[in-house]
Amino acid sequence: MPPTIHDVARLAEVSIKTVSNVLNDYPHIRPATKQRVLDAIATLDYTPNLTARGLRSGRTGLVSLIIPDLRNAYFAELADIVVRAAEAQGLSVLIAQSNGDRERELSLLSGPRMQMVDGILFSALGLSAADNDLLARIRTPMVLLGERILDGPKDHVTMRNVEGTQAATEHLLSIGRRRLLAFGADPEQGTGSARLRLDGYRWALAGAGIAEDPDLVVRVVGWYRSTGAQSMRRLLERGVEFDGVVAFNDLIALGAMRVLQDAGLRIPEDVAVIGFDDVDETRYTLPTLSTIDPGREEIVEVALRWLTERIDGSAADLPPRDHLTAFRVLQRESTTPGGDGS
Repeated sequence: MPPTIHDVARLAEVSIKTVSNVLNDYPHIRPATKQRVLDAIATLDYTPNLTARGLRSGRTGLVSLIIPDLRNAYFAELADIVVRAAEAQGLSVLIAQSNGDRERELSLLSGPRMQMVDGILFSALGLSAADNDLLARIRTPMVLLGERILDGPKDHVTMRNVEGTQAATEHLLSIGRRRLLAFGADPEQGTGSARLRLDGYRWALAGAGIAEDPDLVVRVVGWYRSTGAQSMRRLLERGVEFDGVVAFNDLIALGAMRVLQDAGLRIPEDVAVIGFDDVDETRYTLPTLSTIDPGREEIVEVALRWLTERIDGSAADLPPRDHLTAFRVLQRESTTPGGDGS
């Protein structure tokens, strides 16, 4: 039989109520008493029954993070920031992977885990603005992340996709590049990162008085190293001429860079490359990858703060809020002739 709260109370020679107070981090407990309880918990390897605690207090101390794909370094690093920030507030995080599938997202939002959590951070990919009525009926506090659902019924935190990609494109133009790939585009996408980043690319070209060349708008299905490599390989086989790559995320940029180098092209002398997301790997590639830092830490800070405000009721009467993070252009070796990027 696993140890119970009664066993902890007996070993620590305190009441069950005192053990409960320690578990809930209540103040005004004598340090010596609290330490005896903590020692008893460690000795017995006791794990609290969060479901039972939730039934009594209305809180479990758990939040759910629903993201599309942990293979994508952006989401993996986002999850790490969420976990660390939540732990600093005494919260634990349940991470679920939706694979960007609408039915999977619906299942995660309606399944038994919703009874276990106090709130949800939800990066939607399968659901869209057409599902706003469905989201409005979910009573569990929620903050939306990403670009699929704009002007929705929940608080929403995201990055400046358009302005960030516009700045990336302008950066390549500023170093003299003129035939720039929009690498990762999906012109048929009505909403989402690919469409917004394509808009940013187009705005930069228009501002520079450069006509868009359809041959330079390159679709990449799935934003991974492998798909970036495949799309770049096909483009080189077609003989399309270009001197810069505005990659819509870092992973496809890294895949493209490998193919360019295998083909004997020098980065950045022959082709300058910039990505988007500032994943950790970009600092250690050869050459290091210029990129857009979209403000992940700010996304998490605001989203978690807004979620806890919805959970504790302090923001209960507020309408849905929207927040766009600040971004930075990080120039590194892939856009710095001579390799002087930082």
